[in-house]
Amino acid sequence: MVRLQKFLAQAGIASRRASEVIIGEGRVEVNGQVVTQMGVRVDPLKDVVAVDGKLIQPLSHRYVAVHKPKGVLCTRKDERKRPILGDLLPADWDLKPVGRLDRNSEGLIFATNDGEFALRITHPRYSVPKVYMVEVAGEVPRRALRQFTRGLEHEGELLRAHKATLVSANHTRSVVELELTEGKNREVRRLFATQKMKVTRLIRVRIGNVKLGELPAGKWRTLTETEIKTLLRKHENHPLTNPRDSPGGQHPASGAGNTGPILGSHRGESQRKPGG
Repeated sequence: MVRLQKFLAQAGIASRRASEVIIGEGRVEVNGQVVTQMGVRVDPLKDVVAVDGKLIQPLSHRYVAVHKPKGVLCTRKDERKRPILGDLLPADWDLKPVGRLDRNSEGLIFATNDGEFALRITHPRYSVPKVYMVEVAGEVPRRALRQFTRGLEHEGELLRAHKATLVSANHTRSVVELELTEGKNREVRRLFATQKMKVTRLIRVRIGNVKLGELPAGKWRTLTETEIKTLLRKHENHPLTNPRDSPGGQHPASGAGNTGPILGSHRGESQRKPGG
């Protein structure tokens, strides 16, 4: 059950506040009865809601990819009023982050109002790969990369990367690409902590088949039907969102073919082939 004004906002009729005005004007009917009071709750799957005599469809699912900047929290509320992921999205959508990136990390994260989709992406049994570009102070020996893929214990928990590749390195910094499938809390930083290495920058560049590409920091885009179907390949009958949701904060998916903002090579760095 949801409040009527929230139902109207999520259905794309108007903002929540504007929906309250519409209700107050007597323009909304629930099961054939005009409703003018605030606080009335409706069941989107059972109740029939109409505005100005036009039937309103139940809540549609939305799936978006967001480029989370550093300093933004992946939470729905923050008592200290720090920036949160929802600040980057249309307020009336009420989407939840799918998993999380810690405050000092950047990159790709999904947001949705589909709990089944969120479970499919985050639960370890589905092994959806997440790829990160990690900048580390100093050099990273090949021995450490092998240990990352074999597994290391940290604070009583086994951490393991599916793949670990040295992308570039010099005497002051290294860039490593890590692919994880379990998504344990702060797993990337903890893996490097086992080797007493300091992570100076961390960007997630891919989730499953979806790449960060050229999506600018702080912007979002709607996932394509192909992307959603691929992510949910074990759920072929899963309902898809209608790509009609394209307000001003959305960024075109023209860069979807690129991995993302690779941590740039500095002069004097050696380039390593994948697999190192």
